Amino acid sequence: MSSEFSIRPFLTAFPAAGIALGFGLLVLGRTSWANWIWAGSTVPVLLALIVEIVLSLRRREVGLDVIAALSMIAALAFGEELAAAVVALMYAGGQLLEGFAERHARREMTALLARVPRTTLRHRDGQLEEIALEIVAPGDRLLMRRGDVIPVDGAVALGLAVLDQSALTGEPIPVQCRIGETVMSGSTNVGEAFDLLASRRAAESTYAGIVRLVEVAQRSKAPMSRLADRFALAFLGVTVIIAGGAWLWTGNPIRAVAVLVVATPCPLILAVPVAIVSGLSRAAKHGILIKGGRALEMMARIRVLVIDKTGTLTNGRARIVSVDSMPGFSRDDIIRTAASLDQASKHIIAQTIVSEAQDRKLRLAVPTNVTETPGEGIVGWVEGRCAVVGGVHFVASKVRDGGGPSSWAVKPPGAVVVALAVDGERAGEIVLADELRAGTEALLGNLRKLGIERIVLATGDRRAVAEVITAGLSIDAVRSELTPDQKLMVVLSERKNGPVMMVGDGVNDAPALAAADIGLAMGARGAAASAEAADVVLLIDRLDYVVPAIQIAMRARFIALESVYVGIGLSVLGMIAAAFGYLTPVQGALFQELIDVAVILNALRVLNDQFAR
Repeated sequence: MSSEFSIRPFLTAFPAAGIALGFGLLVLGRTSWANWIWAGSTVPVLLALIVEIVLSLRRREVGLDVIAALSMIAALAFGEELAAAVVALMYAGGQLLEGFAERHARREMTALLARVPRTTLRHRDGQLEEIALEIVAPGDRLLMRRGDVIPVDGAVALGLAVLDQSALTGEPIPVQCRIGETVMSGSTNVGEAFDLLASRRAAESTYAGIVRLVEVAQRSKAPMSRLADRFALAFLGVTVIIAGGAWLWTGNPIRAVAVLVVATPCPLILAVPVAIVSGLSRAAKHGILIKGGRALEMMARIRVLVIDKTGTLTNGRARIVSVDSMPGFSRDDIIRTAASLDQASKHIIAQTIVSEAQDRKLRLAVPTNVTETPGEGIVGWVEGRCAVVGGVHFVASKVRDGGGPSSWAVKPPGAVVVALAVDGERAGEIVLADELRAGTEALLGNLRKLGIERIVLATGDRRAVAEVITAGLSIDAVRSELTPDQKLMVVLSERKNGPVMMVGDGVNDAPALAAADIGLAMGARGAAASAEAADVVLLIDRLDYVVPAIQIAMRARFIALESVYVGIGLSVLGMIAAAFGYLTPVQGALFQELIDVAVILNALRVLNDQFAR
């Protein structure tokens, strides 16, 4: 594909330079030289076109290239060199423009799976050595630092592992793994450093398996034909009938050449890519990166939406959703006291509470005499009072007459409860959960207005959590506790209901994104794997931008088709006029130029349309 893109500018330059040079020679009275220059500048484009036609026929495809080739060959055969050069310029220019759209759309993307670690630290003879992942063997003891992506499957050998597995399972709340418990590759260490005992090689681990699923899904994805090519056979048939009829009726082959030149499908070759490029540009201004014209065309025809939960339907991070306080404490007191003490902890939940308190503009005190029990809770003094913050069991054990953990706040599905005690008395609980994005129901309604007939939730999270999140939403089906390959199967099974769009953001979504007719990734905070596998990436963390993305695609496709119909209609009129001798080949080429200008100006209207956000 890259070699094809690199040669297109030269193919466009040949006829452009040839036409200009030929006219210069014509002014100097060198008519024969001008004809040779025009013919010579047509040949490179024609040869490249013939190669492309042969390759297409091997794939059992027939495109618009056949009509362009016939018109150039006929014009050269019967001495209409200028007409041939004009057709070559229009064809090569259209191909260059279409290729530019594809390259420009993909240039902003990161490399495939940039998140994948390449090296790791291994314990050896009392020392740490940095080694390539390829040489990690089962039984190796590895050091996982804060922020490291776990490179291989294994088990915790030393320390407490606090892991963010949201990219793999969809669970937004970090999990804790103690010594001996298994750890999946692809998780992120958000706690303190710990030792990992490798149980598999990197190539055999969970994360590598997801990478292979993405590659297989991309290879098996059905190719989408160019919108313009769908008109090729019908237009080719009409062209051959009119050109052949004109030749047989008059006995003049120039009539047939004129028909073929007028019939050169420049409105299709130019109007469609111009509308598509305009659509891509318009989408990019909204923070919507669409990877090429074929993706934009397909997005306009989507009928089924399969959507992930964590980071997509929800915000993807834990937030305070409720605060229960005992008499004598206000809700702000609970948050402020817990956050003040949690400033001394690096635990991800502790830092979340601190951030929430800061967002609420609460004044935090400096804690003293702090003692933390990793994975359980923290004890310290805040403004002269002894405070305890942590899990319900931990805090209940520090409270006088607490009544046992069962009498405290009940943990809702998918949530985490942080308890607070002050001076040996229960003070309250903070409930954190991953909330549904605001305006989700209105978004789903707008999607149905755009023609989405079926909406399916596909998540790796637990069934109870999925049901709580989707309660009251107009979702047709809920698929929960899915592995990456099961998500892929959901996408494939939904194809019976129409073209499928998959929306996700995690590594576990990547195979399904690659397999869907259109994969749309939440790229602002999502995994690089999902952004690479997807056809469309939202660069802004706004799920409601799916609506303008589809609107832009539908509008661009509508205007492209409108330009095609108008262009073909005018071309057919020109072909009839040429068949009756009212247009010479050169005049036909100029007439086709006027059609080109008209349809291009119409296609550019995509840039001026306003879309709802």
